Amino acid sequence: MKHFAILLCALVVMGKPGQADDLIPDDVAEAMKSADVVILGEIHDNPQHHLVQKDALTIVSPSAVVWEMVTEEGAQRLAQKAASNPEELAKILKWAEMGWPPLSMYYPVFQATDAPVYGAMVPRTAARAAMERGAATALGADAARYGLTVPLPAAEQSARESDQLASHCNAMPESALPQLVAIQRLRDAVLTRAVLRAYDETGGPVAVITGNGHARKDRGIPTFLSRLRPGLKVFVLGQSEDGIVHGEFDAVIDSPSVEREDPCLAFETQN
Repeated sequence: MKHFAILLCALVVMGKPGQADDLIPDDVAEAMKSADVVILGEIHDNPQHHLVQKDALTIVSPSAVVWEMVTEEGAQRLAQKAASNPEELAKILKWAEMGWPPLSMYYPVFQATDAPVYGAMVPRTAARAAMERGAATALGADAARYGLTVPLPAAEQSARESDQLASHCNAMPESALPQLVAIQRLRDAVLTRAVLRAYDETGGPVAVITGNGHARKDRGIPTFLSRLRPGLKVFVLGQSEDGIVHGEFDAVIDSPSVEREDPCLAFETQN
């Protein structure tokens, strides 16, 4: 199921399938080079998006890379034992247990730089606990600092709940929507915390590999960074399919959509 969205961005460029060297225009590359933090959005199962990220890391030459798909524990294991092939990397990161698309899609991104990996994934057990006890409790003392104890404005909360309902194929009970929004905010906060730690420990620049939803400037990581560390220069790249993307970015690179099963079939099967 494909939902139409308003495209809000400064620049949209068309990607060329299979031509990795031409995927990032010169002006976008220059903007990346001058940033302290470069956030690289994606649609997780689009291989072309990962080629763009690979090229971006080569351009930026980051001092650290923050990964939405890697837990802190996984990053610590990787720091202790380097991986020389995809199979070994998958074992170290316990990739198969995390529910992400095949590691083969992401492996070129991992290979693009030797910079240390910082994990920022909220494990499923922690997410479930946050659903039960409240997302702010999962961040402990940092919850207030990251704004998780402050409710969103009513209009924004409503808009985010509508997006969550649509992304879950209109199959979720309305009572669950506030919790889903809270978990998304928690994930944004955890990613931001990892970005700040990586920057403070390495001096930057820091690159971030994450989905478009966490990358977007109007809701995601950039809103946290602008409040917590306004002096940082942040560049945000979104990646669309066939011209469709949700949110606001500094630039958007477009790629063809990939064939995938209708995600709503899973909800129909449950009913």
